[in-house]
Amino acid sequence: MTRKKKSLVCGAGGFIGSHLVKKLKQDGFWVRGVDLKYPEFSKTAADDFVTGDLRDLSTCLKITDIDFDEIYQLAADMGGAGFVFTGNHDAEIMHNSAMINLNMLDTCIKMKAKKIFYSSSACIYPEYNQLDPDNPKCSENSAYPAAPDSEYGWEKLFSERLYKTYHRNYGLQIRIARFHNIFGEEGTWKGGREKAPAALCRKVAESPDNGTIEVWGDGRQTRSFLYIDDCLEGIRKLMDSSYSEPVNIGSAEMVSINRLAEMIMQKADKNLKIKHIDGPLGVRGRNSDNTLIRNTLNWEPSIPLDYGLKKTYKWIETQIKQWN
Repeated sequence: MTRKKKSLVCGAGGFIGSHLVKKLKQDGFWVRGVDLKYPEFSKTAADDFVTGDLRDLSTCLKITDIDFDEIYQLAADMGGAGFVFTGNHDAEIMHNSAMINLNMLDTCIKMKAKKIFYSSSACIYPEYNQLDPDNPKCSENSAYPAAPDSEYGWEKLFSERLYKTYHRNYGLQIRIARFHNIFGEEGTWKGGREKAPAALCRKVAESPDNGTIEVWGDGRQTRSFLYIDDCLEGIRKLMDSSYSEPVNIGSAEMVSINRLAEMIMQKADKNLKIKHIDGPLGVRGRNSDNTLIRNTLNWEPSIPLDYGLKKTYKWIETQIKQWN
């Protein structure tokens, strides 16, 4: 009988991590999840779930007491622009996330782990290449000279280099993905850490027809948004490959924030006005360059933004009705 592969998902209580656990179960893995908390919106699909703090080395050693075929490190202190770009959380973001990565890599060597996936971010890309909202440059080789627009981005870039040193010095197999704005059902939609798609879905759902929603900045800043199912497929494709350099996992379908809001209004069948207000923004433009992932993995994301927004809006609308 074929031995069932085992995987460990760090950050399994979070949005991407909880979905990844489900994906790995579908792919036939035995899965252990670990996080400070259980998933917020559904029961975990993990075979074993450990509530623990990965900033504590003893927790990392405890959860790796069995031989895992694959480890996925998604645990981090993070959120949307309202959390990352105010500057009020910089110390905790850098300290907490760096400690998790330092501990997990140290543990991987102690426990002779085979392979680890690290979730980096498009926030590592230099601000100077993202000043033009219509022509951002986010190819993987454009990361240096480094100039991320946030301490969150700096920590992610440091940790990328940290993983590469463990690969180079200890032979640890690594896979690094730079995520570009992942969204979908069961993601944070209120409380200050939500990202743009969820925040705008909430605002539209809560607004009466012919009402007004607020958008930070002039709304002309651009982004691409990747639906969770494509993200999971990209993670698994990368993990199954032999590629050990950072690679973008994101959509190449770039839209302005104003356009994103309009698309969500269409899903809600509402005619709303947009009021632009001051708020934390990040870079003016960002879009995933998928040349490398297409060439190395013979794959790239394909789910249209419109499809993902339809699913996400419906879910958030339901959440609001239940909440009220």
